Amino acid sequence: MAARTRLPLLFPKNLPPFRNQRLVQTEAAAKDPAYPPIVPSLTAKSKSALRRQVEEHVQKIRASPVEEKLALITRIQREKFVVYPQTFARDADRWYQHFTKTAYIPGLPEKFTLGQEHTGGEEGTPPAAAQTTVPGIENDAFADIRSMISRVILQEHWYQKKRKPFLYREQELTVGPVLRNLVSGLTYSLAKYNPLIPLCSLDLNPQVNFYWNRGQRIIPRGHRRGRLEPYRFQIDDHPHTQIRITQQLPEFAPLEASYDAEVPEITFAPNLMPMFRRQYVNNIFTGSKLPDPARYGHTQFHLVPDRYHRDRMARQQQSDQVEVFLRANGLASLFAWTGAQAMYQGFWNYEDVTRPFMSQAVITDGHFFSFFCYQLNTVALSVETDANNPRKNLLWGTESLRLYDSVQDGEVVGLNDNVIKLLVQFLMNQP
Repeated sequence: MAARTRLPLLFPKNLPPFRNQRLVQTEAAAKDPAYPPIVPSLTAKSKSALRRQVEEHVQKIRASPVEEKLALITRIQREKFVVYPQTFARDADRWYQHFTKTAYIPGLPEKFTLGQEHTGGEEGTPPAAAQTTVPGIENDAFADIRSMISRVILQEHWYQKKRKPFLYREQELTVGPVLRNLVSGLTYSLAKYNPLIPLCSLDLNPQVNFYWNRGQRIIPRGHRRGRLEPYRFQIDDHPHTQIRITQQLPEFAPLEASYDAEVPEITFAPNLMPMFRRQYVNNIFTGSKLPDPARYGHTQFHLVPDRYHRDRMARQQQSDQVEVFLRANGLASLFAWTGAQAMYQGFWNYEDVTRPFMSQAVITDGHFFSFFCYQLNTVALSVETDANNPRKNLLWGTESLRLYDSVQDGEVVGLNDNVIKLLVQFLMNQP
């Protein structure tokens, strides 16, 4: 029988070190999952299922080509607010700034104001007084452009004898030909100074459309009552003339300059503007189809409607709305045109623009001209994508400038050289 031994309570110091590694904490080797992850159902009536539906729809649009992407974005046709660029609603420009996230900056960008600072002539001065103020244009060329504009004005208001136009068609039948001949003459005269003009596309009476989401509401009634729904907007614009080019215009301001711009915040529903909802096909169109090489916008020309009368608005004590109408027209028209150009390049709500898009506009009633420049910095305007987006779109604009005073005895009285210079500078803008 083996004898029992008593072990001491204290271990001796000469024992070998503790080398058992099985109790040491180590990271387990990563293994591939044997089963696919659990995801919400696509057909369930839950918030997680709705999120998955939205995510898969977004991924499908991201992976699609541009033509199919536009079809998917505009596929669901629900009621939407129709934005009219030419509206007589009070303070429409502030509402449109909120709908498009656009900040208005009085005046024009620096590249256009530099030429105006050195102007040495007054209204109606001879062309020799202001020939050297337009960069890139020779003295004789500016004098020819000035005489061409005088001939265009006299052609419609002095040489031709026209009958009284139909009701509400005076602008179309009287000022429309003047503007059309003016744009054609300017593009022909400046073709040798701007290499983009010979390659441009001049559209007469085009159609421009844009569709987007901005803000949201709770559906008050119906089988979808209580659900969140985005506010949908549609612009259907018909400019008088527009110029499309093959290269993009240079930016008017850096993209980061829009971070500190202020956009009016409207807390009321759009139907209080007033604005009305309709249900029809959603359109995104720049005036040409996708394969057209002239895919970038240069300048639009708009005619005000016959209902727009400055003296009538003054009699109605609405003189403060004269420039509001023009600003709203320039903002909505340029946002629609420039936004559609960005959509044609593959950008949309969940894929914001990586570079600014620029366009210009001239609005006139035959005597007064207003000039606007627009820079599109973002198309991410929905509630989901606008949460942490500091970008804002920018609009520059001038007050109304009178081109001439009157036509007397076959002569144009008071022809304003400053307006001619701005027209030339707008068309001379190039990369």
